[in-house]
Amino acid sequence: MRTILHVDMDAFFAAVEVLDRPELRGRPLVVGAAPDKRGVVSTCSYEARRFGVHSAMPSRTAFRLCPQAVFVPPRHARYQEVSDRVMTILEEFTPLVEPVSIDEAFLDVTGVLRRWPDARALAAELKRRIRAGTGGLTASVGVAPNKFLAKLASDLEKPDGLTVTPFDPEGIAAFLGPLPVERLWGVGKVAAAALHAAGVRLIGDLQQRGADELARQLGPALAAHVHALAWGRDERPVAAEPEPEKSMSSETTYDEDCGDPIRLRQTLLEAAEEVGRRLRAAGRVAGTLHLKLRFADFTTLTRQAPLVPPTASDTVLIRATLALFERQQVGRPLRLVGMGVSGLRTPEAAGGAAAPPVQPLLFAEAAGDSGAPPADTPAATAGRQRLELAVDRLRARFGTGVLKRGRWTPPAP
Repeated sequence: MRTILHVDMDAFFAAVEVLDRPELRGRPLVVGAAPDKRGVVSTCSYEARRFGVHSAMPSRTAFRLCPQAVFVPPRHARYQEVSDRVMTILEEFTPLVEPVSIDEAFLDVTGVLRRWPDARALAAELKRRIRAGTGGLTASVGVAPNKFLAKLASDLEKPDGLTVTPFDPEGIAAFLGPLPVERLWGVGKVAAAALHAAGVRLIGDLQQRGADELARQLGPALAAHVHALAWGRDERPVAAEPEPEKSMSSETTYDEDCGDPIRLRQTLLEAAEEVGRRLRAAGRVAGTLHLKLRFADFTTLTRQAPLVPPTASDTVLIRATLALFERQQVGRPLRLVGMGVSGLRTPEAAGGAAAPPVQPLLFAEAAGDSGAPPADTPAATAGRQRLELAVDRLRARFGTGVLKRGRWTPPAP
């Protein structure tokens, strides 16, 4: 039987802010948009949570609930730095570490348990090393025979918790029985409402129903999934090599609705550059472009177009994004604009060379300032690739503001 740990850093972004600014300790702290701006809470301290503040809540709502809270903007580079330190500590225990996000990971410690009195002792030492290695940050850890139970356990005694689930089938069933059905992966608001209507509120209630009976409320696929979890069954292994991203995107929400076409185009240009940088860093090219436009009434327009051949070139992504935007003929101010890509693959799998290829123009009207497409000779393509990689290195070292692309004006009609 496997032994799986789920490690979840406690209020991670907020905890890092307190680590760097000790004067914030004990105060309600919100990491996210300022309360007078559009935006949401990324995370908050436990002191703020007592007032009902939670992640993904609009910052203005958080301020109404807790006006005495301190609001600070996120510092993602700093959080990544601390996260890298934590992941290094986890790898001291086992090479089988699967990061789930910047602040949580699964570990398969089955093969290293012989060095420890038991799994609880290993987990306690892991927590101690995280606290020592980060200057005082705490983590909650769940220990279980599979990923589902480990994840559930890590959330039961937060913050700074350590929960070990039973490992035998009878003990697992008894452990899960009193918990609400919402604790099961895949049971969101809609599924929970359907189960409640059928008199199923606890996992123990689910254990008394067959999968066929549950299918009437949830459909066959979700019913089979939920029924297995109700008995604590989860066969997924810890994947030390993370799955490659299937899509990438960049979005901007304006403080005030924006109707300025030049500003909208510039925002999309910078979004395309960001996505292009991430594609090159991942060694991927994209086959489909996506455009997202949200109006003041929250109506959202999405459009997509193929990228043929697949690309990671800023030049191509920008021209294709702006061309797709121009085709929409937006006549109203926008609350949000964004672009993204999907159909990611390696350049070799896309039929290109090792370096990301530059494609011909997607739309004829995207010909640029001069009305002519960029040269696509091998030398010109290689030159653009070298230039983009050089810009990537400079921005990684000195920040994204070190180099800015000049404003692109719409092509002449």
